[in-house]
Amino acid sequence: MPTLPARAALAALLIAAAQPCARAAEPFAAPEAWFKPAAPFRIAGNIYYVGTQGLSAYLITSGRQAILLDGTMAENAPLIEKNIAALGYKMDEVKIILNNHAHLDHAGAMAQLKRDSGAAVYASAEDRSALEHGRHEGDSEYAYLTFPPVAVDRVLADGETITLGDIRLTATLTPGHTKGCTTFSMPVTDGGRTLQVVFPCSITVAGNVLVGNTTYPGIVADFEKSFARLGAMKADVVLTGHPEATDVFGRAAKLKAGDKDAFVDPTLLGRLVGKAKTDFAKTLKTEQAGKKSATGK
Repeated sequence: MPTLPARAALAALLIAAAQPCARAAEPFAAPEAWFKPAAPFRIAGNIYYVGTQGLSAYLITSGRQAILLDGTMAENAPLIEKNIAALGYKMDEVKIILNNHAHLDHAGAMAQLKRDSGAAVYASAEDRSALEHGRHEGDSEYAYLTFPPVAVDRVLADGETITLGDIRLTATLTPGHTKGCTTFSMPVTDGGRTLQVVFPCSITVAGNVLVGNTTYPGIVADFEKSFARLGAMKADVVLTGHPEATDVFGRAAKLKAGDKDAFVDPTLLGRLVGKAKTDFAKTLKTEQAGKKSATGK
């Protein structure tokens, strides 16, 4: 495992990459939460959190089988495996590993997790190349960042259902953040009721170029379509790749204290989409103004 300074430098690069002027910016302090262990916990029904304090990974179980959604940073594979074991599962009981987008903070550990479990990796066709080459693709501040490549065993089509035991997960393409950004959703039975759970792919611009993106010319249209698709989805429970985005740990504390509805928030997805649309519009306007100023047109 890399030393703490090495991990911090890598994390700092990722944060810097997410800034509009990252190449000229001073390095940001590394978010140590990305690498800090967190005890696993049940969220609802058969869904468990097995990620770190700053990056999410979710285990979805059916009997003695499980699906793992996302792998976080490469350094975190042992922490995720420890959390899976703490829930009483062996790594070879993880049968499928899913990825909602091919960035190193969500896909970095997938190669080791696949080797250690023997699980099949499922991902969208549009993100397959990035996963198998271990790099961020497209005109983006992320382009120079790499992660261990992982072979994709099954390509997911838009609207496809992934089944394992009684698990029924639907894959919905919501591109923009990456070309193959995939949102997963499923019903879950919890406390005698059925809840619709959505694991949305990121809809933030982050380091992507919106104006004049030569490798992803349809990026603006894709973001707009994805806002519409996500905005139309029903979600009782929303679980994001960065836990702070939906206060996963705050809600977990409330659940532990006895609030059975801690994770239930039917308006949350709409609020997330609304904020992302506002931020997107501001970034697009800034880039358009910058191009106009540079070209004089």
